[in-house]
Amino acid sequence: MPLVDIAPWAGGDPAGRESVATAVDAALRTSGFLLVTGHGVPDDDRAAVRDLARRFFALPDDVKARYAVTVGGRGWLPPGVEANAAAEGVTSPPDLKETYAVGADTPTGDPDLDGFWFPPNVWPDEVPDLRAAVVRHVGAMRALADDLLRIGAVALGRDEDFFTRHTGNPSYTLNINHYPPLTEVGRPTHGQFRIGAHTDFGTFTVLDREPGAGRLQVDVPGHGWVDAPYRPDAFTINVGDLLSLWTGGRWRSTRHRVLPPQAAAPDEDLVSLVFFYELDPDTWVEPAGHAAPPVRAAEYLAGKLAQITVPSAAPQNVQHRSRRPGRPQAALPPLRRRPV
Repeated sequence: MPLVDIAPWAGGDPAGRESVATAVDAALRTSGFLLVTGHGVPDDDRAAVRDLARRFFALPDDVKARYAVTVGGRGWLPPGVEANAAAEGVTSPPDLKETYAVGADTPTGDPDLDGFWFPPNVWPDEVPDLRAAVVRHVGAMRALADDLLRIGAVALGRDEDFFTRHTGNPSYTLNINHYPPLTEVGRPTHGQFRIGAHTDFGTFTVLDREPGAGRLQVDVPGHGWVDAPYRPDAFTINVGDLLSLWTGGRWRSTRHRVLPPQAAAPDEDLVSLVFFYELDPDTWVEPAGHAAPPVRAAEYLAGKLAQITVPSAAPQNVQHRSRRPGRPQAALPPLRRRPV
């Protein structure tokens, strides 16, 4: 997993921009992961989100339950509602985590899309400062993800806006994941992880994580499961399925997982900020070289969210996109046939 300083990209020097594009392309063709510095996101902003999120996660469960949602919702995902390994078609225990999720909330005017992909975010009254900190962080993450897409387009010999012309009003999610300590969750069941083995679903994932014994691992071709390196000033970047498909497999959407809490560190308590960047939902992704049929982003992503949901563990009276009681669950937007 190479380390790439992307600061020269913003500097405007053609040679510097080319060197960044070449380095990013090389990383994405091998492991599908890289560490990025020179991103310009202040450490204090990331720390503020993490500290405020810890205040929320420390609240009693009956208080957090006021904001309970299931996978794809906006608010608190309690332990037991998500199993990422199920996206690979395997039966898996639930992931050992809880999450506060926010996402894109700028409506398009299309009620079918807006009800599912762009509902209002929900903010906990008990931690009033969380909203401003998260909004600031999400803005920085979206800007960084768009920069990475521009870098990638240049690396592929495309127009710089080849990808970003499809991120005018994209779906995206920031998952603030809390991995409780072993002393709280108890001994994991067989095959249970903080996050089970999976690939991500969208374009780029931008991860700000804490180091620990229950660490991130990447399934690197030819090497198997490898501990991901960590630098406190770097973001961990990886490719999602849609972007890999778009490049005809040139860039790898690589399997990864987060180990369960370890007996050697029973009090380890970690918080990760995971930004999943996607596309305008109506985007048709055309694989390079026509290696596979085109897919519509909305259908692909919604199908994956359904796979990783643990229906039997959904909290009572939980809505898909809202904590307001009595509101119907948003339906999957209808399939829109690709224009011919």
